[in-house]
Amino acid sequence: MAQQNRPKVEGLPARALSSSEFATTMSHFHRAEIARMAGWRDRLDRTTNWAITVVAAMLSVSLSTPNAHHGVLLFAMLLVLLLLWIEARRYRFFDVYRTRVRQFERYYFAQIFSPQPDFASDWQYVLGEGLRTPKFLISHRVAFARRLRRNYIYMFLILLLAWVLKLSTPGLQFDGAGFDFVRSVREAVSNAALGPSPGWVVIAMVAVFNAALLATALLTDADDGELAHGNVHV
Repeated sequence: MAQQNRPKVEGLPARALSSSEFATTMSHFHRAEIARMAGWRDRLDRTTNWAITVVAAMLSVSLSTPNAHHGVLLFAMLLVLLLLWIEARRYRFFDVYRTRVRQFERYYFAQIFSPQPDFASDWQYVLGEGLRTPKFLISHRVAFARRLRRNYIYMFLILLLAWVLKLSTPGLQFDGAGFDFVRSVREAVSNAALGPSPGWVVIAMVAVFNAALLATALLTDADDGELAHGNVHV
């Protein structure tokens, strides 16, 4: 009965906060957004650590013995790609909370320490609308490219170089007798065979795969978001 007699307050304007209430609200909200950002940052670091562990383990397995097939390194590329895909999804969530924290820093705290007239006076409205209807601020493709440029491009490069070394060094092949290099390109192409697939097909697929990664890293716009203001990023 008490709930039925309660007056409706939908649509009523919010009570104006005093300066002390506003400062307290902003401080608590800023602390909460930092905690959320740090939580998603920790998830990003975990995925990156998994990828590094995969690369190290696969390199050890593939290059430590000639009995290991070069396909182990190709499998490692696929695993790292999967982890990159997962990390890009996590980065989209992280970017939402990181952006809110940066809004506090740029438009609230920076104005306290170094006031500027009419500096982004609508930032509270933008923040409020983002709280009412949370939306991702970047696409999955942009997040994928950012994480690829930041960390994963180096892992793919290491795996690619290890794969080339595996193919070009007979001592690392099944029937290798010494640690020397192949005598011709034909021999290296023959070593690249994977099951029923001939070597040239496997090499072509690896080339297309790495070219697509390089194009994604270089051609995706990187002049917005985290690098729009200053050169310190996370």
